[in-house]
Amino acid sequence: MTGPHPSSLRLRPGVAARLRAPQARRGLAMHPGAWWLWALGLATAASRTTNPLLLMLLCAVAGYVVAARRTDAPWARSYGAFLKLGLAVLVIRLVFAFFLGSPIPGSLVLVTLPEVPLPDWAQGVRIGGRVTAEGLVFALYDGLRLATLLICVGAANALANPARLLKSLPGALYEAGVAAVVAMTFAPNLVADVQRLRAARRLRGRNDKGIRALLQVGLPVLEGALERSVALAAAMDARGYGRSAEVPRTVRRTTTCLTLGGLLGVCAGSYALLASQGAAYGLPLLLGGVALALAGLRLGGRRSVRTRYRPERWGARAWLVSGAGAAVGAVMVAAGGAFPGALHPPAVPLTAPALPLWPAIGLLLGLLPAFVAPLPVPPSAPPPPSPTPSSTSLSAPEEPAP
Repeated sequence: MTGPHPSSLRLRPGVAARLRAPQARRGLAMHPGAWWLWALGLATAASRTTNPLLLMLLCAVAGYVVAARRTDAPWARSYGAFLKLGLAVLVIRLVFAFFLGSPIPGSLVLVTLPEVPLPDWAQGVRIGGRVTAEGLVFALYDGLRLATLLICVGAANALANPARLLKSLPGALYEAGVAAVVAMTFAPNLVADVQRLRAARRLRGRNDKGIRALLQVGLPVLEGALERSVALAAAMDARGYGRSAEVPRTVRRTTTCLTLGGLLGVCAGSYALLASQGAAYGLPLLLGGVALALAGLRLGGRRSVRTRYRPERWGARAWLVSGAGAAVGAVMVAAGGAFPGALHPPAVPLTAPALPLWPAIGLLLGLLPAFVAPLPVPPSAPPPPSPTPSSTSLSAPEEPAP
């Protein structure tokens, strides 16, 4: 008895075309809010563990998705800067633990530094003294967690279009959103300006490294930032930025109460979820705060008289991307009770961290956006050079041979 022919197991062309990720063109691009929700889910997972193996796996997941789905826009080039910032934070944390000590007692002394005597009012702070392996390991775990949080934020900053994110904000947050978008785009544009000016110095045969080169590059960078600020202010003034409609005083007060109450609920619920023993009441507080904040933003949107041209669509792929981040965060929150020792390996006694299987598999769910999110549009190829008169033949055509 023979099995089915291999050709019958293949997907039909129409089904395969629907499953394949489309290119991120107009109307098919990923919603920027989905990228931020995905990154916040990864950041929540990073805040729930100090296991270096899980944290490095999270960094690898974020880096793979960024490499697979980022574009050539200026804000997409800022991911490398966030990687360097995370590495700098890790090094600074280790340096502080080496010279200022660590609150973790240890028995394995690596080196003993000369201790600087301090006055009585500086009790609890020391400079120098014993440097233990347990204290450095604890500092490594703590610094790696903070570096992973920065990398998750950098991934969202590199994948989400800030201008499209501003279009998606409700009307009540439009003014605050403009300030946030300008602040978020400052660092990517600054990095792009520095890279462009350093490349120009190299082309001119000048040195692009050192303090002197940095000072010579700083003035053009500040000049470019000032020009962008003036252009942005002119564009905002031309578009009637700041106009608002008249609403009753009762509506304004109700909006303020709902928004503030919702933000307080969101902050309290988020803190409870990130704490080690607050998951029971953290989720109801978070959901109630989100509901109150949404109601307040809905009422506050009446003051905005602006309209949206081609509003952003939240499609099925956006649900998959944001759901992947939420699933990663939920897995780590649930694993906190099942694998407490594996998620937080102790520094005393000094033992090698183990990789828990199910939390590691749950972190791999964060790779889903690399396969379902729309593909970035490849840069258009330059047009072929036009033929010059010297390359064209001016001689008469040859006569055919008899």
